[in-house]
Amino acid sequence: MAAGRKKRSLKGAFITFEGIDGCGKTTQARRLAKALRKMGVAVRETREPGGTQIGRALRKILLDPGNSRLAADAELLLYLADRTQHLTELIRPALKAGETVVCDRFHDATVAYQGSGRGLDLKRVAGRITAEIARCAPKLTFWLDVSLEAAKRRMGKRGRSGADSRLDGESRAFHERVRRGYAVLYRENPRRIVRIDAAPGEDEVAAAIWRELEKRYDL
Repeated sequence: MAAGRKKRSLKGAFITFEGIDGCGKTTQARRLAKALRKMGVAVRETREPGGTQIGRALRKILLDPGNSRLAADAELLLYLADRTQHLTELIRPALKAGETVVCDRFHDATVAYQGSGRGLDLKRVAGRITAEIARCAPKLTFWLDVSLEAAKRRMGKRGRSGADSRLDGESRAFHERVRRGYAVLYRENPRRIVRIDAAPGEDEVAAAIWRELEKRYDL
């Protein structure tokens, strides 16, 4: 962050958490939302896919290991359908009301997973939809970066295997491409995306996130 940059109010801020499965983003998103509530901040905590009732139905389809034949283009469109509903029903109204939205995954995940991981041309498949989503971009994104090995160990400790989610069962090469996709997004969006080393313990990661938040917002 450049020296002397004016801090912003958290009112109406849109903050997202990204990273490969097992990086700890869900835990850290919950911790941040809880800490902000203790300070009296109005927080709307949500996730993708599945932030709305319709989104939860779509999430079941997207993550069901039995849907291994789901076409890549269809997968992308289902994620975008979830996001469009999420923006319309929850995110935009919450931001308009002055709430701080903390979201576990947003459009960066689609760029990393379906763009880099699947090798899809997002503009070709759904250019108008992605352009509309870009108009409601997060103000701050925490990318929790961790090695595939560390992420796998964490998932194992939680009793989660590759059979639990359709995406968990993808090849190592796929998840490598996803991680590289996040790295590209980070390089292209240095003002918005903050890389957090997710290898240390939960408390250390939470402290690093809070320090970055303090640099940008008037807490």
